[in-house]
Amino acid sequence: MARFLVILDVDSTLVEDEVIELLAEGAGSLDEVAAITARAMNGELDFEESLRSRVATLAGLSEAVFAEVRTRVRVTAGVPEMIAGVHAAGGRVAVVSGGFAEIVEPLAEELGLDYWRANRLEVVDGRLTGGLVGPIIDADAKADALREWSTDCGVSLGSTVAVGDGANDLRMMELAGLSVGFDAKPPVRDRADLVLTVRDLSQVLPLLGLRG
Repeated sequence: MARFLVILDVDSTLVEDEVIELLAEGAGSLDEVAAITARAMNGELDFEESLRSRVATLAGLSEAVFAEVRTRVRVTAGVPEMIAGVHAAGGRVAVVSGGFAEIVEPLAEELGLDYWRANRLEVVDGRLTGGLVGPIIDADAKADALREWSTDCGVSLGSTVAVGDGANDLRMMELAGLSVGFDAKPPVRDRADLVLTVRDLSQVLPLLGLRG
């Protein structure tokens, strides 16, 4: 049984990048995708609709793009320290992402995370179709993941911490015992229990009463 659970968003939280934008560079649709991403994170667009419209611009890309993008993703400062500190104190660390499992899974394994979940892109004959497969990881799915993983590791919701930056994180943040806005967009800044403005995730440790 864990003492507590820290669950984080991935894009612009666990990592510095918006992975959909790195993918879109290869498809020549970066400007279009970035504009949609910004509106979605500010809560101006339905997440699933915005996700599908962005993913549609990736049709035709070779699946080799995943390996190339993985080399470019930058882990946010303080992540290894935060994970090590939480684990040393008997906690668990999870990520749930509106981004893509093809990038999130290998990164989560490399970092030693306890749980992870993300959307999956459809690939046929080695190329992206512009579609998705499986359930969509949206705001409700993020909240569901928090419930599921807290039960799995024996942690009450009051002993969970949710860290995120965009509108898609709000439902899991409302559910958590402590919500932390990380360099957050206005909807999250206004509703999070605490806001971190410096991009260093080791700052989460003092919030848990742990060594910072």
